[in-house]
Amino acid sequence: MANRTSLTVIQLNDSHAYFDLHQEMFWQGGQAVYRPAGGYARIATIVKQSRAGNQGRTLFCDCGDTLHGTHPAQKTQGEALIPILNSLGLDAMTAHWEFAYGPETFKQRAAQLSYPMLAINVYDQATKERLFPPYSVKEIGGLRIGLVGIASNIVDKTMPPSFSAGLYFTLGREELPSIIDILRTQEKVDLVVLISHLGFAQDMKLLSEVQGIDVCLSGHTHNRLYKPVLQGKTLIIQSGCHGSFLGRLDLEIQGGRVADYRHQLIEVEANINPDPAVADLIRQALAPYQKELSTVVGETATALNRATMLETTMDNFLLQALLESTGAQLAFSNGWRFGAPISPGEVTVNDLYNMIPMNPPISTVELTGEEIVAMLEENLERTFACDPYDQMGGYVKRGLGLNAYIKIENPPGQRVQQVFAGDEPLQPGRHYPTAFVTEQGVAQKYGRNRQQHTERSIEALRAYLARHRPLHAELRGTFVAV
Repeated sequence: MANRTSLTVIQLNDSHAYFDLHQEMFWQGGQAVYRPAGGYARIATIVKQSRAGNQGRTLFCDCGDTLHGTHPAQKTQGEALIPILNSLGLDAMTAHWEFAYGPETFKQRAAQLSYPMLAINVYDQATKERLFPPYSVKEIGGLRIGLVGIASNIVDKTMPPSFSAGLYFTLGREELPSIIDILRTQEKVDLVVLISHLGFAQDMKLLSEVQGIDVCLSGHTHNRLYKPVLQGKTLIIQSGCHGSFLGRLDLEIQGGRVADYRHQLIEVEANINPDPAVADLIRQALAPYQKELSTVVGETATALNRATMLETTMDNFLLQALLESTGAQLAFSNGWRFGAPISPGEVTVNDLYNMIPMNPPISTVELTGEEIVAMLEENLERTFACDPYDQMGGYVKRGLGLNAYIKIENPPGQRVQQVFAGDEPLQPGRHYPTAFVTEQGVAQKYGRNRQQHTERSIEALRAYLARHRPLHAELRGTFVAV
């Protein structure tokens, strides 16, 4: 009988460039509670302890959404994170928001990493060549492990065109079987690990169609999976967001398959001793921004978070600021998932950049009632599509100034039951002045008289906080599932 070999797999996903401790939201009974968590120096401590505890038999992978999401990351186009990430001893990663800096800059960042960026599904339009290697092979404690990356496939479908200039993205479904075959037959691996940024529902469907993956490290949808999910013979885990959690799988490998496993979703607690070397790198990276980011610009009476699907307090704050800045009747922003919570009390510049790190200009447009319904239907389909491959959210598009009553379970184009602008039913032919940020808020194809204003999002948020102290941004029932 073949010998059993143990291996620990640690997953980081969707850390969104959260360098250090930040507020995180946790459910407790019927309410949300907040406490600090995360930071790469604490993550380093956890990973080092794992390596020390199992003779270095630890595989550490990152599912992406790592180089973007906070002000220092944005200002340096991800470069501020490179020394920190290289110090963590990662084995491989894949990507999503990394494309925000444009393909050329992203390629430079990937080249600066001491571990491979993997993606079987991102291609150069001109040459049809892959932008990154599809897989790598890692030897750990006598095991040969095949690592396969699938990047987010929505970059060229729902995100600004600059993200994917000269590239096209596939689902990876067609490419995966042949890569698995190469790993099994030519590379003679004992284990195949998929590092995915498709999203949990998408991974579940993909792995129902493609056999031969032992472990899938899933990202993108910010699921806190407290236990692994089995799809056929594949173990799937996903581990929250903002670097507030790590997923840990302790595997027993026998005869080229997983014979046994244990799993932990590890909270990166504030009381974990930060690794001193990594903490020092973080201090250096943040130093140029410390003074500006720690500036207090207001206070909030409402706990601001982005953790709920239909409407959030954090986006209500943003939308209230857009309406006040522009005098528009309606406002829309994206169904973003990233953004660490802001608990009641002081609000800093750092908090604002965590909400909207791109700091886009505010825009206005005139939308007909008919266009608003069409836009909402499109967004609801991308969020709740029955076929996971058609899901391209975030969450539901954030809105203010309207109330939409929706049937989530209905087929595409039939989810919106009624929409009101204020107390009046939305009129199909009437034009409604609408404020928004970025094309994900209101796509280019909708509306007339589109204008970009000089005021940017962070300025509008600061101005709103100055006029409303403390801030109130409670949930209003903008979208109601009926």
